[in-house]
Amino acid sequence: MPGQVAEKNARAFQAYLENVQARTGLTVADFRAQAAQKGLTTHRELLAWLKTDLGLGHGHAQAVIATILNPDHSQKTADDHLTPLFAGKKAHWRPLYDALMGHVQAFGPDVETTYSKAYVSLFRPRRFASLHPASADRFDIGLNLKGAEPAGRLEAAGSWNRMVTHRVRIADPAEVDDEVYGWLRQAYDQHQP
Repeated sequence: MPGQVAEKNARAFQAYLENVQARTGLTVADFRAQAAQKGLTTHRELLAWLKTDLGLGHGHAQAVIATILNPDHSQKTADDHLTPLFAGKKAHWRPLYDALMGHVQAFGPDVETTYSKAYVSLFRPRRFASLHPASADRFDIGLNLKGAEPAGRLEAAGSWNRMVTHRVRIADPAEVDDEVYGWLRQAYDQHQP
């Protein structure tokens, strides 16, 4: 299953870039040249430019940014991104991540992923969750659950990550149960295109 997910993500990423080119008439090389000409070097600057000036949606802008800030990104597979994320003392969290992704991918064919150095974000097309191998002792799941009252394991995200509304801290893979999968499904359902 992880190989299929990686292949699907690579195809989705390429489709995003093709869609952006069809919509704007600009290639990845054109975006890089314009960004350099404008002196845009940070993720925040690039995101503002692509969304405001060019009218790109968040997912499309993220794909373009990935190719600007990391030119070999389009050749990277999901495993290329995930290997450093689950390196060293966090390696034991990779099977949990794979299980979570397998479950989430079963929600529907529209789940998209983006990778950072610290976590994986899940979109539909807006972010509905994030998966964080936080440390050797903890795996965090961020959720966007509008209107859900924090209670028990479902905490308010607060300043931990302002891109989500809630967090679930996992100290043992056995803690990921039907309740956690239910929250993931609820977040997915709330973020329909």
